[in-house]
Amino acid sequence: MAARGWSPFLFQQEVWDAMSRGESGLLHATTGAGKTYAVWLGALQALADAEAKRTPPLTVVWLTPMRALATDTLRALKEPLPDLAPAWTAGVRSGDTSSSERAKQAERLPTVLVTTPESLSLLMARADAPEVLGRTALVVVDEWHELMGNKRGVQAQLAIARLRHWNPALRIWGMSATLGNLDEAMHTLLGPQAANTGRLVRGQTPKQLTIDTLLPPRVDRFPWGGHLGLAMLPSVVSEIAASGSTLVFTNTRSQAEIWYQALLDARPDWAGQIALHHGSLDRAVREWVEAGLKAGELRAVVCTSSLDLGVDFLPVERVLQIGSPKGIARLLQRAGRSGHAPGRPSRVSIVPTHSLELVEGAAARAAVLAGQIEARDTPRQPLDVLVQHLVTVALGGGFTPDELLAEVRTTAAYADLSEDHWRWCLDFVSQGGASLAAYPDYRRAAPDERGVWRVPDARLARRHRMNIGTIVSDASMAVQYVGGSKVGNVEESFAARLKPGDCFTFGGRLLELVRIHDMTAWVKRTTGRKPAVPRWNGGKMPLSTTLADAVVAQLARVQSSDYEDPELQAARPLLDLQAQWSALPSPDTLLAEVMQSREGTHLFLYPFAGRHAHLGLANLLAWRVAQRAPNTFSMAVNDYGFELLSATEIDWPSLLPELLKEQTDENALLGEVLQSLNASELAQRRFREIARVSGLIFQGHPGEKRSSRQLQASSSLFWEVFRKYDPDNRLLQQAEAELLAQELEIGRLKEALHRMARQTLVLKGLERATPFAFPLMIERLREKLSNESVADRIARMLSQLEKAAGGGQVDDTGGVQRTLSFGRDSAIDPPASRSASRGRPDRHRRPR
Repeated sequence: MAARGWSPFLFQQEVWDAMSRGESGLLHATTGAGKTYAVWLGALQALADAEAKRTPPLTVVWLTPMRALATDTLRALKEPLPDLAPAWTAGVRSGDTSSSERAKQAERLPTVLVTTPESLSLLMARADAPEVLGRTALVVVDEWHELMGNKRGVQAQLAIARLRHWNPALRIWGMSATLGNLDEAMHTLLGPQAANTGRLVRGQTPKQLTIDTLLPPRVDRFPWGGHLGLAMLPSVVSEIAASGSTLVFTNTRSQAEIWYQALLDARPDWAGQIALHHGSLDRAVREWVEAGLKAGELRAVVCTSSLDLGVDFLPVERVLQIGSPKGIARLLQRAGRSGHAPGRPSRVSIVPTHSLELVEGAAARAAVLAGQIEARDTPRQPLDVLVQHLVTVALGGGFTPDELLAEVRTTAAYADLSEDHWRWCLDFVSQGGASLAAYPDYRRAAPDERGVWRVPDARLARRHRMNIGTIVSDASMAVQYVGGSKVGNVEESFAARLKPGDCFTFGGRLLELVRIHDMTAWVKRTTGRKPAVPRWNGGKMPLSTTLADAVVAQLARVQSSDYEDPELQAARPLLDLQAQWSALPSPDTLLAEVMQSREGTHLFLYPFAGRHAHLGLANLLAWRVAQRAPNTFSMAVNDYGFELLSATEIDWPSLLPELLKEQTDENALLGEVLQSLNASELAQRRFREIARVSGLIFQGHPGEKRSSRQLQASSSLFWEVFRKYDPDNRLLQQAEAELLAQELEIGRLKEALHRMARQTLVLKGLERATPFAFPLMIERLREKLSNESVADRIARMLSQLEKAAGGGQVDDTGGVQRTLSFGRDSAIDPPASRSASRGRPDRHRRPR
């Protein structure tokens, strides 16, 4: 550092001191503040002998959540080795590591290994794992916030516990820039027993951060998801042209493909100066883009989360976020890709894709200024991960049950693991549970004559090593030129809808499908034809609770005529019209709107709990109505609220307060939610992932292609067998629990119900859709109609609504005001021209 004219920050010196004392801990500091130097230089001072002549064995395991980050980290770790540890070697092992490099590592691992949780578990499945990994003195978990809240983080916890079993003096350090619950994060990383002695280091360094919004030239008063979209293209082009190097982040890979092609169409002269980066592109393409960014050769890169973690691109001056970031932590992480060095300013600009995202922009900035960042929680006792770990440990030297149970309980995820669950896991790996005992393929581990559990079958050992990991996605299909190179991968569900001659955009190229053979889509380049855009699953992430609360706080400001922020000034026509035709939500009020149309009775409710929780709330509310009188509902959800549409009239002003007061205990609520959904079908889909992680489903050897249909058929067979012959199977119970916790966010749903019960219900009768209701109606139409029909229908609806809105003040459509006893007083304004009466349908269908 002296040679570079640098002075260490106080937090860096604190980490060095803690590591020299043999302590473990968590470092939380601003993106680009020097976290890597804090931990790595501390490790070299504490562990390296600068005079050593021989290369030490594996000493440091550096865990990273992403392959791109692994390559970048390795480059940074190598830099000080000639001065501080000339005998040390450094290497990387991930899914991108070549077979020749893997062969070298099989002979001897480097002194410091940058790897992923999956690759570390694979190393632990080696027969000589205790010898090659047993001298590890330090584990560093980079970007701990990215791993902590999912099964990959649980896999990392189990791996760290195994390393600590081999070396009780093991040091453990985590790094993060975006965590809200730091004490719990350190507790999860170090384990309950070690957390009390851990060191939590907060790196407070001055950092100028600018969060702003590109304001559209015109704000539509009736928005819907994505309606601005590419209308913001001229503004984005101007911002890129005015900056040296820009990262353009999107939330989905399909959105990245669309924006990259749009930028090329707008500025053909930028060909070769802008690039595309996402996880489905071939490794060679991704590495070329990363190298171009580092060298300052690229004007802009359109990317997804594949570049928002820890990668050091010094030339990047500017970050643009297309659409809502959906969370404060994600926004901060992406903002930190610009000015990624101590003292350099960072700037991120939100590019709204619909008018209400203007409010999200102001809300995000306010939340950052207030220091509000999302908390993360570790999954609790996922048995599929534990089952996989048991087989891994059985391969990596074997285990005795009592000793391994004590080790597993040192992790936060399994601290409360019961003896009953433990015995079930042992039974499952030894014979597949009660219903699979007759099949040899599920006898994966068994005790030998000394009571040590091992994998007795070499074939099953190979099969397990091929399927280690917790990342489960749709089966992918390679995209490759006829007679040429590989382009990347698309999900099979997309490719299966194509026929020869169809065109699609991928990797910024217009491709024509020639044929599909052996799970490979063979393509050729084409021009001048209208393409499809690949769609990948997981595209609709929900608005975080922190950001949703911040949005409602901004709406409360507006009710006090506080339009100080430029985003709120721009959105004022929309917000004023919403207030005139209905009302604006606030932290103390729950807004509901009721409207009659030719389609039936519409209820619009705005809990601001995120789309996943709203899906559960909509189904729960519809189910509760159907218990009183048979009915059929159509529904739509977004991050702000949901719509229930009944073909018959429903007296919502009388019924809704009563329905929302039905606060049941937790078990009864879970039962209601499961009954209100097609829970069996949803849980069965979840079970496929669990079956894959737990080793029930084998995805195939290298070169062996298995379609998602084959995998789904296999998991469905297990599902039916367990339900019929082993109904108490823990994996069935886990599928239901994960459905509730992850897909429906049952915790957030419960919090929303309790909050709604405390709020004052403001129920407005409508003559026409409000600015908040309109996007929900469009969501429902998209599910029913083709693209052309939707466009025509939206145009007609917009024309009618704008005509009704006019250019001046709009009369309030409310009539007589009544007050109901619900929480606090509830204002209900029914339409002046129509009163709602309870309807009764002539048939009973489960709400959908």
